[in-house]
Amino acid sequence: MASSSSTYRSSSSSDGGNNNPSSDSVVTVDERKRKRMLSNRESARRSRMRKQKHVDDLTAQINQLSNDNRQILNSLTVTSQLYMKIQAENSVLTAQMSELSTRLQSLNEIVDLVQSNGAGFGVDQIDGCGFDDRTVGIDGYYDDMMSGVNHWGGSVYSNQPIMANDINMY
Repeated sequence: MASSSSTYRSSSSSDGGNNNPSSDSVVTVDERKRKRMLSNRESARRSRMRKQKHVDDLTAQINQLSNDNRQILNSLTVTSQLYMKIQAENSVLTAQMSELSTRLQSLNEIVDLVQSNGAGFGVDQIDGCGFDDRTVGIDGYYDDMMSGVNHWGGSVYSNQPIMANDINMY
């Protein structure tokens, strides 16, 4: 750029040695050059600032997306664990349902058998199993026996909790 300024000066100084008008034009050209340089510097500074702001925005976006991704992964982990727990509970309930269905079928068969053969049993048969509990002969024992008999004819004490087998769970 200095060469164009010196070229312009040399051509203006060859105008017959009149330094006054050429010195004004040199000052004007130098002033324009200086203003353009300042303008370019300011433009470059603004460009660098925009670029830095863009980089900062992208960095903030990366951080936000990383946090979101981490939260989604944690949620997925919790959901997967909950699914596994519910699936295990479902397996236990399915096994219990199967066992209860088998027991119900067996009990229905016993009821059908008792009802079909009910005419052959005497009135003295209390518990539905063919035993006369009143013939034990101990006073008060009959009342104790009857306190443990439910209204379906079976003994309450013979009921046991239903437990699922571990083998059926998997």
